[in-house]
Amino acid sequence: MTDFNIKASLDEYDLIASITRDSFYEFVVEFWDTIIAEPFVDNWHIKYLCDELQVLAERVFNWQPFLYDLIINISPGSTKSTICSIMFPAWIWTRNASYRIIGASYSAHIQLSLALRGRDIIKSEKYKKCFPHISLRKDQDSKTYFMNNFGGYRYSVGVGGSVTGMHGHFLIVDDPLDPNAAVSEAELLKSNTWMTDTLPSRKVNKTIVPIILIMQRLHQKDCTAEMLNQAIDVQKSEPEGSPLRVKHICIPAVLTDNVNPPELKEYYKGGLMDPVLLPFSILNKYKVVSPYSYSGQYEQSPLPPGGFIFKTEKLIVAEDEPQKWKRNVRYWDKAGTAGGGAFTVGALIGQDMNDRFWVRDIQRGQWDSFTRETKIRQTAEMDGINIEIGIEQEPGSGGKDSAENTVKNLRGFNVFIDKPSGSDSSKEARAMPFAAQVNGGNVYLVKSDWNRNYINELSYFGGPAQYKDQVDASSGGFNRINKQAVRVGALFRRSG
Repeated sequence: MTDFNIKASLDEYDLIASITRDSFYEFVVEFWDTIIAEPFVDNWHIKYLCDELQVLAERVFNWQPFLYDLIINISPGSTKSTICSIMFPAWIWTRNASYRIIGASYSAHIQLSLALRGRDIIKSEKYKKCFPHISLRKDQDSKTYFMNNFGGYRYSVGVGGSVTGMHGHFLIVDDPLDPNAAVSEAELLKSNTWMTDTLPSRKVNKTIVPIILIMQRLHQKDCTAEMLNQAIDVQKSEPEGSPLRVKHICIPAVLTDNVNPPELKEYYKGGLMDPVLLPFSILNKYKVVSPYSYSGQYEQSPLPPGGFIFKTEKLIVAEDEPQKWKRNVRYWDKAGTAGGGAFTVGALIGQDMNDRFWVRDIQRGQWDSFTRETKIRQTAEMDGINIEIGIEQEPGSGGKDSAENTVKNLRGFNVFIDKPSGSDSSKEARAMPFAAQVNGGNVYLVKSDWNRNYINELSYFGGPAQYKDQVDASSGGFNRINKQAVRVGALFRRSG
């Protein structure tokens, strides 16, 4: 090769290095073929995500104070992992090779695969020619933990795994929850606890380093919800008008109200985020096979349109309740753990003179047994002796003793013990008659602070519901009224 050709070749790679170092999006386009055989197919969301990640990274490069953690909710098949977990770490080193990166996924095996493909970029001929000053150390080049000659490293771990001794300038979590385990309370707790308690302590500098979470929505209490709720709690303790410490990007495969920021809606074509890679012909197949999974993974909502068993949009919230009633039942679904676990719930269900059903009041708390029994007695005194009280008896001798003790505690009131049994004893089966009235638009809620939480629980019932106590108490009260109505009707017909 002549000196001229050598100089031209050097200039070419110098130019590529200069352009891709300054633009993460250009880096993705240029280095795509180092790990992916298929041609690069561009779409608006790719540059948008690249630019958002670069904005976050520039603050770290300049050692500027932390503004927010970043949540990206986006569908499978949208190159999210290629952008965020494979190419982004490789690009970070082009700007500062001493930076340390911790990557996590629900499975260590998944994160390992992402890390290896990122390492393939760094070991590619193009990367070496563009950034010849960066090389991987031979004495620390394992699959889960590799380091470069400037001391920068990438450490890969499964969510829940050990990160002791590791600290990162960038903490990247890609799919922290297995879609097949999203209904498991144990898995939810593990992923949320690791994200909120373990991972933040792994920041090199807590005032500078961000957490980047990339996932599709899988549950009402998944890591996205947990991070957003924690940010809201922090915001409440800060001066009024302080910004939310989490930036939430939500890009569903189809145009819905979940799109965030809302201005991204203008980029959708024919109602689709990416008409080429995620057309309706593909999406509709997923929707038919599993409506719930489709809703979470492609619409970024863990709640399918219309909900599960209860169509909560049919509930009617009323400012005032009727003055006259046919029947009222306060039904208690009891729990006995203070500050955790299930809730004790007492639902006051009424039937008015027009045969409409009302949820008049909800008493709800995580109380120990003594506090619970005190609350049940106080509520009975508040309701008055004309309100019938139902106590659900849990299976076993302990459930029988607990129910009988509550009855003794309610001396002077009209109390009954309800012992569900047989094929209709499941919470879902017991809820169906009440759900039918809700879905028929015949259930009213007295406007109160508990409405939002109540509607939320009903929405998720039958799906990945975290709690079912309000549904169970409401169903128990409704079923008691309904049985009374049938019995009274039968007696009337016989006497006639």
